[in-house]
Amino acid sequence: MSTQSRPNVTLAICCMSLFIVGIDVTIVNVALPSIQHDLHATISSLQWTVDAYTLVLACLLMLSGSVADRFGRRRIFQIGLAIFSLGSLLCSVAPSVGWLIAFRALQAIGGSMLNPVALSIIANTFTDPKERAKAMGIWGGVVGLSLALGPVLGGVLVTGVGWQSVFWINIPIGIAAIALTQRFVPESKAPHARRLDPPAQVLIVLSLATLVYAIIDGPHRGWTSATTLTLFAIAALAAVAFVLVERRRIEPLLDIHFFHSAPFSGATAIALFAFAALGGFLFLNTLYLQDVRGYSPLHAGLITAPMALMTLVFAPLSGRMVASRGPRLPLTLAGLIMAAGALLLARLGLRASDTALLLSYSVFGIGFGLVNAPISNTAVSGMPRERAGVAGAVASTGRQIGASLGVAVTGSLVAGATTNFIAASHTAWDVIAGCGVAVFLLGVVSTGKWALRTAERTATQLEIESGEVTRVQ
Repeated sequence: MSTQSRPNVTLAICCMSLFIVGIDVTIVNVALPSIQHDLHATISSLQWTVDAYTLVLACLLMLSGSVADRFGRRRIFQIGLAIFSLGSLLCSVAPSVGWLIAFRALQAIGGSMLNPVALSIIANTFTDPKERAKAMGIWGGVVGLSLALGPVLGGVLVTGVGWQSVFWINIPIGIAAIALTQRFVPESKAPHARRLDPPAQVLIVLSLATLVYAIIDGPHRGWTSATTLTLFAIAALAAVAFVLVERRRIEPLLDIHFFHSAPFSGATAIALFAFAALGGFLFLNTLYLQDVRGYSPLHAGLITAPMALMTLVFAPLSGRMVASRGPRLPLTLAGLIMAAGALLLARLGLRASDTALLLSYSVFGIGFGLVNAPISNTAVSGMPRERAGVAGAVASTGRQIGASLGVAVTGSLVAGATTNFIAASHTAWDVIAGCGVAVFLLGVVSTGKWALRTAERTATQLEIESGEVTRVQ
């Protein structure tokens, strides 16, 4: 195989991991009502079925990026594929919702070793800024492809076979990706292996787990109950302790200096808000279409498909926009369009026509399609290449924290509202629209001249600290 084609093959293999992680999101969401019926699950159990996956991902992504930089990106990538495939198999045979949640967590352990490591492999493979931006556009397009196929394929499988079958699709793709990675992807490591940071990892888990648990459990125990307030306090204290611990370590799990760069901080926050909007959208929409409207899983999947198809179409366009004009335009457009799509959905009632639904989903999908490439590109731009794994993992962590919070918050807003779901969901859709507005504002602030100067200063400081002079441009 020629040297020119090998980078594209590497990109294709990395995108396979993104595909199975992405398709798992929408397939599982389509299956939630069937899981609820078969396993007698509550709304909070459904929230945990989604959030057990995204929460574990969020907790382990930075660790996985750091471990991959230390022990070898190809090796960790293959281990992740194996664990993810095994977790998928176990999910398909889960005898109860408790076991399903546990196996979803196992899936996530493997998933944490996939996307941030793949992003690091791509950053080290595509060294030209324009070529890397185009690669990120393709990367974002695969998100759209997985989201597009997920609802339809999930609907077919759930209707024809059962909810267990939605996990089977991951297994052959995972096995194929392991073999292809061994054949085509070269091993790479960071020049300087960074130490592991167990105290920081424990604090991340403690902070995120207690925060999400408090939000999901809040409607049942009461927002002002001693348990809920204690959980929120633990989450806040753990987050503060994490910052204090990381400031004192020579080689921290997360270098706090990263956040001195406004573009990097902005990309992380944008990832959080954008994926909070997506997580909330998928969770609310599944309950609305199948529980409220009474649609079959296949009908619900087909109705939702335009959102994912628009993501598929506009993600590569966003990558080209980043390559030619920078990240500001796609970010600001993404925020405004996502907000518009959420506001359209907030105004729909029980008898909304399928045409109105398709229009709303398409608008939201355009906005989400535009947001991924500038997040990924900005997260690693300007960083020393040896930090690309951790930098990419931070952006991916923002995505997963956002998805977890989106499901937790929107699910809590509609929890117990089975008789008046439409009215309760209006507030939830307004929250999602607010996330879109936040993406717009952050896109403006984090891409100006001042922001670029902070990125330059941060990159210089990181190079001085690491002795590394090669940046990801």
